[in-house]
Amino acid sequence: MYGNSPQGGGTDRPAHPRKRVTAPLLRERKGGEAITMVTAYDFTMARLLDESGVDMLLVGDSLGMVVQGHETTIPVTLDEVSYHTRAVARAAHSAHVVADMPFMSFQVSANQALENAGKLVKEGMAHSVKLEGGVEVAEHIQRITRAGIPVVGHVGLTPQSFHALGGFKVQGKNDESARRIVEDARALEQAGAFAIVLEAIPPDVAAQVTRAVSVPTIGIGAGTECDGQVLVCYDMFGMSLGHRPKFAKVFAELGSAMQSATRDYIASVRAGTFPAAENCYAPSGASAHPSAPRAKRSGRKLAAV
Repeated sequence: MYGNSPQGGGTDRPAHPRKRVTAPLLRERKGGEAITMVTAYDFTMARLLDESGVDMLLVGDSLGMVVQGHETTIPVTLDEVSYHTRAVARAAHSAHVVADMPFMSFQVSANQALENAGKLVKEGMAHSVKLEGGVEVAEHIQRITRAGIPVVGHVGLTPQSFHALGGFKVQGKNDESARRIVEDARALEQAGAFAIVLEAIPPDVAAQVTRAVSVPTIGIGAGTECDGQVLVCYDMFGMSLGHRPKFAKVFAELGSAMQSATRDYIASVRAGTFPAAENCYAPSGASAHPSAPRAKRSGRKLAAV
């Protein structure tokens, strides 16, 4: 049951050959080797992704939907993001860990934004924080970066604005909307953001933004012209239930494999074939008596003998 049990997998790992991925190193990759970012919300997933070589782990407020089962990201709290970030940070030997600042954790004032960003770095062990929004949050980003906390910006579809946008809708579909996205990205760059996520915008608009700023752009549903890409881990591994976004490519159907394995487990338990001898500890000593195989469970009471 536990990873550190006598026959468990444990949590010790060999030294990781990669160096820590830092904000300055990521910024230097503008126009160079593509940046890879994947969401993670727990130690085990983060360890697998980190050891696979991903550059950035995003503890997104998407946890409200894929972990907690909410319809939007809005209910997620700062304490919840901090909790999940601590778990991810403990697993990340090389990857850069970014913590999302959830709804109403930064919008009130620059002072509030700085205080809560500090909490995610100090208590959540994040390496940087991510804020949604454009020109309206530039002052907040400037305040945070002046305190020595790296910031990732986020423009285009901003899920925390779900109600204002009327749902999860593609942004930048006309000239005026595209112009605002470019202006927002420039404002975030000038405020000190070292990278900017571009979500759900047409590829040509993403290309405009990428050319307009000197910091890396990381796309999700924004085409190939960005400096990197990000995916939600559950989408990437085919573990999401219900609607799957257009941009969410499935790289492995682990969800169906998990369901199949669970059905095999249920059948083995009910047939009495699990646990087998190799899954049990040695007898306690001379007082132990060999036990006869247990009769197969059929859902009916066994006849008395």
